[in-house]
Parts: sequence; C-alpha cells; structure tokens
Amino acid sequence: MASEKKYTTFRSFYNYYLTEHSDSKKRILHFIGTAFLLTCLISGFITGKRWLFALIPVLGFGFAWVGHFFIEKNRPATFTYNVYSLARDFFMFWHIITGQITKKFTAAKLAVNNIIINDL
Repeated sequence: MASEKKYTTFRSFYNYYLTEHSDSKKRILHFIGTAFLLTCLISGFITGKRWLFALIPVLGFGFAWVGHFFIEKNRPATFTYNVYSLARDFFMFWHIITGQITKKFTAAKLAVNNIIINDL
C-alpha cells in the first residue's frame, strides 16, 4: 500500500490542492461555499446574529464536499490537511475572483507532474 505524500509547505500543498480540484464545476462549488462562509461571517459580526456563525461549517464544507464526493469522487484534503486545506481554499477563491485560476492550475499540474517524474 502506497503511503500518502506528506506536504510540509503551503506552496507544495497548493499545487496538490489545485490538482485535486481539476473539474471546474467542483471549483465553482468551492467558490460558492467560501462566498457563503464569508457572507455569514461578515453578516454575523455586523448584525450580531450568532446563528449565522453556525452556518459557516455547513455551507463552507457542504458545497465543497458535494464537489468531492459526487463530481470528482475523491477524498477532501480537509481530512488530512485541515489548516492547509482551509487556507488554500481562500487562495483558490481569490485566484478565481482575480482571474488567475487557469494560470495557477496549469502551473500546479506541471509542478505535480514534475514531482512525480522526479520521484521515480
């Protein structure tokens, strides 16, 4: 049984993270979940309605996990890399907003393939 590769830097993990989100529909679900998460967080602080904070994990993880389990049929990185995964989700969100996601995804695929080739 092959052991799972351990990522020790945010940069190397992000390359892996992006390749685990190769389907654009899944990236859109992540984007929607993160947008709702941020909306609940900001609205909760502004309005003082604490119940909005309870929606954060449901919306944030819910949309993302639908993409993982039903679209790409892979295991969410959150299960193994909690902090890295959460942080990189915000990076992916930003790269979608700023139109950089295609460039970042292409670079990640090349980096991951290079790592695989160099490990042989």
